[in-house]
Amino acid sequence: MKPLEELTRKNIWSLAPYSSARNEYAGREARVFLDANENPYNQPYNRYPDPLQLELKAQLSKVKGVPADCIFLGNGSDEAIDLPYRCFCEPGKDNVVAIEPTYGMYKVCADINDVEYRPVLLDEQYQITADKLLAATDDHTKIIWLCTPNNPTGNCLNRDEVIKVIEQFEGLVIVDEAYSDFASQRSLRFDLAKYPNLIVLNTMSKAWGCAAIRLGMAFASKAIIDILNKVKYPYNVNALTQQQALEALKRPIDVEEWVKVLLQERTRMMQAFIELPICEKVYPTEANFFLAKMNDATRIYNYLVDQGIIVRNRTRVQLCQNCLRITIGTKTENSELIAALRQYK
Repeated sequence: MKPLEELTRKNIWSLAPYSSARNEYAGREARVFLDANENPYNQPYNRYPDPLQLELKAQLSKVKGVPADCIFLGNGSDEAIDLPYRCFCEPGKDNVVAIEPTYGMYKVCADINDVEYRPVLLDEQYQITADKLLAATDDHTKIIWLCTPNNPTGNCLNRDEVIKVIEQFEGLVIVDEAYSDFASQRSLRFDLAKYPNLIVLNTMSKAWGCAAIRLGMAFASKAIIDILNKVKYPYNVNALTQQQALEALKRPIDVEEWVKVLLQERTRMMQAFIELPICEKVYPTEANFFLAKMNDATRIYNYLVDQGIIVRNRTRVQLCQNCLRITIGTKTENSELIAALRQYK
């Protein structure tokens, strides 16, 4: 890995971050708050939230097995995706490499930040080759994006190839594990100490059933987390989100049960799709969704919309022609989808 100072944009490395009122007395007890121009009434919503989410990170540290100072929390994973561009990529000069197809926000954020985005096509099994990814890099490549389980394909990337990328690339490797709670692979967040150039993303939106509160997380070395914290907005995670996340973390047994049921339903749904005459192939998956190749994805999609059932039409995505992405819902929702498809003509 190149020195972190070399990877970081010069203006960001020398940036003096905004010092919020809550940062300045951190670690000391206080009773009277007359520092932040807040309204003293309408408690508890009148006070700014903890800018570094220390209580929440302490609980997440126990659940995720990562030191609290190696955790960044953002307004959804999208903030954790956008910040590395702002911290490490010089607009109009640097580039990033990513797999294709994959989650679309990596490219959107690259375009917003005026950073060249270099997609590398997966093979027919939706797998990566480390050598192909590394061959797409040059001296101005700051980040390689990997998503595993991948979206929209659902499969986990070959772990040996992922490790080869991490070990041989001198920049940052960001591995998005949004769907890892549904997968059999061991999370890479447990290997942060071994790979100083690794950033692992995760979210409360999927297995934890908290998409509405918009809480994303990044796990990385303390040095990388410190840089992200320099650039983030002072109060980027609101108090309501922090409170709800703390409540959710008290119920890990619920999450285990949800995941168990969803995996059972995933097996049932994939088998039901295989038996449909209009389905040509169901791809392997380790996420809470699967990709199915249909005989006419767009026509079937429009038919389902008319039935009030919404899936994702991915036919315009490379390597996904005539494919629908099906999220696993409740047993009732899943059965309604299958019933509608059996009646399709």
